[in-house]
Amino acid sequence: MDITIRRARDEELDGIGELTAQVYLGDGLLDFGDSDPYLTTLRDARRRAAEAELLVAADAASDEVLGAVAFAVYGGAYAELARPGEGEFRMLAVRAESRRRGAAEALVRACLDRGRALGLRRIVISSQQSMTAAHRLYGRLGFVRAPERDWSPIAKLELTLWAFTVEL
Repeated sequence: MDITIRRARDEELDGIGELTAQVYLGDGLLDFGDSDPYLTTLRDARRRAAEAELLVAADAASDEVLGAVAFAVYGGAYAELARPGEGEFRMLAVRAESRRRGAAEALVRACLDRGRALGLRRIVISSQQSMTAAHRLYGRLGFVRAPERDWSPIAKLELTLWAFTVEL
């Protein structure tokens, strides 16, 4: 594999925030487009790096950042669904031109490995219903739907995020 997984570096954080925002915009994942209030959160990679583990997939030869993900554990500021003994990852984003190289899978596997290293028993994640390519990846890696944990971050929008879990 020509991808390296590592923690984000301070000098990369602004670029990672913009990468994440542009992926969500480009993939049509924000209901209000350029004016979506979630863009502020997506762009704030500095906060993610301070309050969670911000991992990047980098090209092994050039060290260019191809994608990123935030890994959090129960009780952390970035944990939305995790319960005691669980971890989760959020804001998984890979540049459109870097897809199909295995970056997303490598990032998810790194989160699973991190959970195992911490002695967690499960990883739980949220995903928009339209993210079918991500769902296929999660299924290949052992995640199963957990509809009893589906939730809506903004009730008035009628946006229900699907929950998936994998036992470690």
